[in-house]
Amino acid sequence: MAEQATDTPANATDTTTTTPLVWSAVLRRLAVAFTFNKFRNVWLAAFTSAVGTWVQRFAQQWLILSLTGSAFILGLNTFLAELPLLLFTLIGGVIADRHDRRHLLMGSQAVQMVCALTLAAIVFFDITRVRYILALSFISGLAQAFGGPAFQSLLPSLVPRQHLPNAIALNSIQFNLAQAIGPAIGGVVLVGFGMAACFGLNGLSFLVVIAVLGLMRVPPPAPATRQRILTELQGGLRYVRHGGALLALTVLAFATTSLALPVRAFLPVFADDAAHLSQMMTMLGAGAVVGALVVAWLGQFDHMGRTLLLVQVVFGGIVATFALLPITGFSYVLLFLSGVALLMIFSLTNSLVQLTVPDELRGRVISIYLVAFRGGMPLGSLISGYFITQFSAPTVIAANGLLLSLVAAGFLMGNRQVREL
Repeated sequence: MAEQATDTPANATDTTTTTPLVWSAVLRRLAVAFTFNKFRNVWLAAFTSAVGTWVQRFAQQWLILSLTGSAFILGLNTFLAELPLLLFTLIGGVIADRHDRRHLLMGSQAVQMVCALTLAAIVFFDITRVRYILALSFISGLAQAFGGPAFQSLLPSLVPRQHLPNAIALNSIQFNLAQAIGPAIGGVVLVGFGMAACFGLNGLSFLVVIAVLGLMRVPPPAPATRQRILTELQGGLRYVRHGGALLALTVLAFATTSLALPVRAFLPVFADDAAHLSQMMTMLGAGAVVGALVVAWLGQFDHMGRTLLLVQVVFGGIVATFALLPITGFSYVLLFLSGVALLMIFSLTNSLVQLTVPDELRGRVISIYLVAFRGGMPLGSLISGYFITQFSAPTVIAANGLLLSLVAAGFLMGNRQVREL
């Protein structure tokens, strides 16, 4: 039988088989940390818990605004949730260098679970008071002050050092993918089942993390000669102070969270209703996922410090533009771009800190970074909330964004230690 004539080029098969291979290589590079079981299990558990956290954060912001109508109370709630990070994270870092980090994390998750279920109960039984909400936010923040350094110090135990930037970026993805999904789920749960269900769902999500950590085995920190907590803490502070780039990265982290993150805390002020707020938070979270994917793809590369500073300059301009323009469809684009830039900044900064710090000081140095990173948000939110009562939300948020751009530009021009990382 004669062969059927065809116009197909001789190399067509090569093209069709090459495309899947290319995509496979891309996925392997993006998700190399997922090839390690411990990291993958912790990632999935943390993602589940983070979805619950964003469901609660969405519902709690709307609950406070509904009860008080006050931007200042919104800022005060954020301040009280983050204040323990300023007060106790440094102690948490010392403890993370001494004890089993899994046990510290499990305890932190258990306390946050109790807080979420308590909030669900007071809403369900209609005994809600603003002071109760604020107190529970503070207690949850206290648990995070000890869990945060333990989690960050645990990451290098889950993947080889060369894959640490990828793991950090993927960890950012799980939290910010949750930020994109959580408010959307929160909107559905709020409408369908009520406010208490949002808080109850978050409470149950912590059980997943506790179960995974309980079944996992990770070597505890290497035994070392222990000194007084204050003495060990001073050693970590001394290392950062004389570490050159580490001090600059810590300052940049504080500038980002204190000046730029208030836009997220005060999104309810820009929203018309709960559905609008849910959409805005979802766009911010979707952009954050894309930003973390970019860093995951890049991995460890030359001029990471210079890239970090350039992105910060652009990010400040985006925040200012969003605040000053009327809320339109373009505002959603700006929120998406804000999320991209924000997560690139967070992932790059965290990667540079983790790659610079020695293992024996990891918990203490990471805790100092976390104080700047997380501690800047409550101070920024509280100060911004006050100025919003004196001026307006768009004016204050825009001023914050422009100031961040100026700070980053100053480091870009005048600090070689970060610029050359």
